[in-house]
Amino acid sequence: MSERGAVSQARRVVIKIGSSALRADVALPGRLAEVISEHSSHRFVIVSSGAIAIGAERLGYDQRPKEMSRLQAAAAAGQSVLMRRYDEAFQNHGCVCGQVLLTHADLADRSRLNNARGALASLMEAGAVPIANENDTVATEEIAFGDNDQLAAMVAPLVSAELLVLLTDVDGVMNEGGQRMSELGASDAVPVLSGGSAHGSGGIRSKVDAARKAARAGASVVIASAARAPLSEVLSGNDVGTYVPAATDAMRARQHWIAYTLRPRGALLLDDGAATAVRAGRSSLLPIGIAGVRGDFVVGDSVVLLAPDGQEVARGLTRMGASEVARVAKNDSDNLQLRYGERDWVVVHRDDLVFA
Repeated sequence: MSERGAVSQARRVVIKIGSSALRADVALPGRLAEVISEHSSHRFVIVSSGAIAIGAERLGYDQRPKEMSRLQAAAAAGQSVLMRRYDEAFQNHGCVCGQVLLTHADLADRSRLNNARGALASLMEAGAVPIANENDTVATEEIAFGDNDQLAAMVAPLVSAELLVLLTDVDGVMNEGGQRMSELGASDAVPVLSGGSAHGSGGIRSKVDAARKAARAGASVVIASAARAPLSEVLSGNDVGTYVPAATDAMRARQHWIAYTLRPRGALLLDDGAATAVRAGRSSLLPIGIAGVRGDFVVGDSVVLLAPDGQEVARGLTRMGASEVARVAKNDSDNLQLRYGERDWVVVHRDDLVFA
């Protein structure tokens, strides 16, 4: 298989479109609809920014607002226009699209995540193209701390995508000489964090981060200019944009969810022995290996496991709340059973651990 052979062979594709790309080219939805209509054997999901930028202009804001209430107002004013543009574009090419609004909470909760997965799957099975966006009108933390690059990285494993295309207003990731990098490996540094727009929330750093998260889920990724790298060229595996190959040791969907969707609610400080045992990948975390507790978390929350030097060892789902972990820390299981009775004294089971 050629260097980008995985791209040309992909049949389930997530396309993320940035606000700056849409603002620069109002005909972009039509061109995307045309290419998508020509690839009937593929299944597509579009993750589209643009609602806030469109709404801010409609409401007369001279720039992207910073106040939460004004961001939400702009999203409300712009979302219907954004969807109308997509709906008209796809209708012109005999295709159907459907709006899917998501918040981080929808994807952090397993039941709601499965509902979202089912809705997306049903749309795709019917030959429709889901148009996903953050539900910015009701979201608060998502607007301040998230962006649609990250949403696209979460949607990719949700629909078992083989390819994620991040369309933006720059040619890709640039090296120190300002030249496009054709490929970016998992450990390659990003020398120039160029790009980004006053109308969007994500720059190249966000796109590279999202690309690497999607790659860990087994998807190949291309970061490319919406104006200078037509989608048809990307899907053909041509040398456009920056290619991030899929990881050879792709995570299972649940591992990816723990690692990249859930937001840690606290941290467990490990002693040297526990850090070594957890890193070996064969041991669950027991109270005796915990030297300290940070944060206020409850059973089922995501927590970060830290080595004595502060480096992240892993993250996982805790089986105890913060107060209980603090009470039993540094005690072995036999002692705990004598004091508190017979039970499972595992704090984080190895099946619920994902390694850094």
